[in-house]
Amino acid sequence: MTTLAMIAAQYRADADKLADLDLDEQTVADTLEAMAGDLEIKAPSVAHMVRAFEADAAAVAQWAKDAAARAKAIEARAERLRDYLAHCLDQAGIEKIDGPGIRISWRKSSAVVIDDETQIPLSLMVCPPAPAPRPDKVSIASEIKAGRDVPGAHIEARRTLQVK
Repeated sequence: MTTLAMIAAQYRADADKLADLDLDEQTVADTLEAMAGDLEIKAPSVAHMVRAFEADAAAVAQWAKDAAARAKAIEARAERLRDYLAHCLDQAGIEKIDGPGIRISWRKSSAVVIDDETQIPLSLMVCPPAPAPRPDKVSIASEIKAGRDVPGAHIEARRTLQVK
C-alpha cells in the first residue's frame, strides 16, 4: 500500500522535474493535475480519519467530564450515608458494631477550627507562592503589530490545515 507521504513525495519530485523542463505554464498545470489523482484520493481519506479522531477525542473528553460528575455525586451520597449512620449510632448511644466484613466504631480526634481568619497572626498563615510570570502573547502581538520591537519575540506567518 502506498502511503500519502510517499505519494506526496513522488508528486513533489515529479513537479520539480517538470519545473526544470522548458514547458509552458498550461502544459505544466495540466500535467500536475493529471499526476494528482492518487493524492486527491488518499488525502480525503486521511482527512476523514482526522475528523474521526477529533470526534473520538471530544467524546472521550465528554465521557471523562460525565464520569467525574458521577463520581462526585457518588462521593456525596456516601458522605450523606456516613452522616446518617453517625447520627443514628450517636442517637442510640452505640459505640461499636462488629459484623461480617465490617467494623463500625467511633474514634476520638481533634481538629483546629478557625473562628476568625483575620485575627490569625501572619506568621501562622500559609502564603502560597505567586505564579511564575509568563509571556502575554496578546500584548506582545499588539506591540509588534504597532511597530515596536519586542526582544525575544516575533510574529511568524503560519499555515494551519483545516479539515471541515
